[in-house]
Amino acid sequence: MGPAAHRQLVGGGYCLRVPTEPLRCAGALIVDPEGRLFFQRRSPDRRLFPNCWDIVGGHLEPGETVEAALRREVTEETGWRVTEILGQVGEYRYVGDDGLTRIESDWLVRVDGDLAAPVLEAGKHTEYRWLGPDDIDLLDEHRHVNDGLIRQIAERAFAVLRSTPS
Repeated sequence: MGPAAHRQLVGGGYCLRVPTEPLRCAGALIVDPEGRLFFQRRSPDRRLFPNCWDIVGGHLEPGETVEAALRREVTEETGWRVTEILGQVGEYRYVGDDGLTRIESDWLVRVDGDLAAPVLEAGKHTEYRWLGPDDIDLLDEHRHVNDGLIRQIAERAFAVLRSTPS
């Protein structure tokens, strides 16, 4: 069958059907000079994981690479600029509390900017914290969906950071 087999009539016109899942995401674990990682609390008004701690990141735009998405998301969510990508933390498949499957690729990064004054994305995040390996109990939130995922990502990030040359 040719390309026409992948189209359906919608309102008198043709539309190319494309899969909506899984959604591709990129996550940035931002490292400060003391070896701590940056986390931000999602607004209670957010549809996905409201009022939960999270890393910087989001969905890839059409045609966007993971690296481009990392750089864009860091700037959008903090006002900082990625200066170095240290290494991959992991790739995770999960179902959000909206029922959609995501594949998230997470990376350790260093940034340029005032680390004491991130410009949190208005309406999306309410606070931030820099956490060391001994501080990650804060990430135990007992979510009804994906409980422990952010803590697991943090633990893996600290392990990767320990094995990365300075």
